[in-house]
Amino acid sequence: MTSAKSARRPHHWRRDLIELAALFTAVAVADAIANLIGHQPDGPYLLIASAVALTATAAFHTWWARRHSHAPPPDTEGLAVAHDPAIQPVAASGAPSPDAAAETVLWRMRTTVRDAPGSLAALCIVLARHRIDILTLQTHPLAEGTVDEFLLRAPAALPAAQLTRAISEAGGSSTWIERADAHDLVDTPTRVLSLATRTALDAAELPLALRQLLGRCTIHSLPAVSITGRATGETAPVEGVLEETVMRLRDPSGGVITVERPYLPFTPTEFARARALVELDARLGPRVPRSEHVLTLPEGNAITVRRADRSDLEAARAMHDRCSEQTLRLRYHGPVRDADRYLDHLLSPRFGRTLAVQTASGRTVALGHLLWDGDETEVALLVEDDWQRRGIGSELLGRLVALAVEAGCESVYAVTQASNTGMVAAMRALSLPLDYQIEEGTLVITARLGATPVRPLPPYEQAER
Repeated sequence: MTSAKSARRPHHWRRDLIELAALFTAVAVADAIANLIGHQPDGPYLLIASAVALTATAAFHTWWARRHSHAPPPDTEGLAVAHDPAIQPVAASGAPSPDAAAETVLWRMRTTVRDAPGSLAALCIVLARHRIDILTLQTHPLAEGTVDEFLLRAPAALPAAQLTRAISEAGGSSTWIERADAHDLVDTPTRVLSLATRTALDAAELPLALRQLLGRCTIHSLPAVSITGRATGETAPVEGVLEETVMRLRDPSGGVITVERPYLPFTPTEFARARALVELDARLGPRVPRSEHVLTLPEGNAITVRRADRSDLEAARAMHDRCSEQTLRLRYHGPVRDADRYLDHLLSPRFGRTLAVQTASGRTVALGHLLWDGDETEVALLVEDDWQRRGIGSELLGRLVALAVEAGCESVYAVTQASNTGMVAAMRALSLPLDYQIEEGTLVITARLGATPVRPLPPYEQAER
């Protein structure tokens, strides 16, 4: 809508100059006519009649101007939206009027428009006509065109297909839309800074931070050296590679981080943000929070639960040496002689998080792993034989599941055997919905995390975030 100030006609000095010139011209003409007519027999009467006519004309012009000086300006193409009856009325406070109140939902929408003046305005006009409120807007410049990303609050009765068609008619192309929630209401700079802080505190946060930064995507960390010690040949240039829906970044710890999003191509802006996050991780180097939590077992022994990384490699190998072949076989599902090969991978913060249990003397007696497996998350436990059946496995599993909930995982799964009654009992003790599946003699137990609240993390784990 137009303000009263902009509705008034602007006043210019040129108009005053023109009116003054017209006045002098009129006086000169009137003097010539008066001299010509004044010498006629009826000249004085004609002059008086002319003065009366001019006075009446001036009075009528003044009345007409005052009557129409406050009339609203005529509708133009740019102001037509202000008078569109389809637009939701807005009260003086800026909130929707009670008459227009209705149930709403949140949408995330991304569309590509021409890089030309008025392209974004056309989209906004269409959204306004459908009573859609724009909460946030990001622009991603391309070589040809611009990608506009919106967070919208729309009427719940408006179908996504109808909104997509309207955006297409307004000039948008490659439109993508999905439901959003209240977590998306955080503005982009705040969200990026929060992700950078999490990455700076914990190297294991990098894959999770990339996933939250880029939306729904699959992230794979491919090591430069395989578990068997052979070079995998996986590498990427320092500046990374962007190929439509695939992003390849050099992992600071070796290898490549591959990010895939098949439903939507990455923009150069998103690629630059991801590279900046990886560069931050590279500059800070290996790091794991060193907080600890002391627990007392039922028989009175005190144990310490803490985060572990590759610096615990020797202690983990020593624990392997004390474990029986049956315990190692149940954990690694393969030849016992290969167990040590997995430790370097498992203890790397790039592939997940590891919790270690130590005795009062400092000996490592149990390890719990939370491993990022693409879109899924695996949990795994190893407890030394002499320390089994004391509740250590259940304690580790509960903490790992709490970490998975904070990481935004929808489920976790454990790969074991039906004979591993300790692992099965620990999964059942979570009090979560479980799915069981047997594949070639291997039991896969999946716990769905969204159905039942999981106990909160203890203070030392919360401080890590």
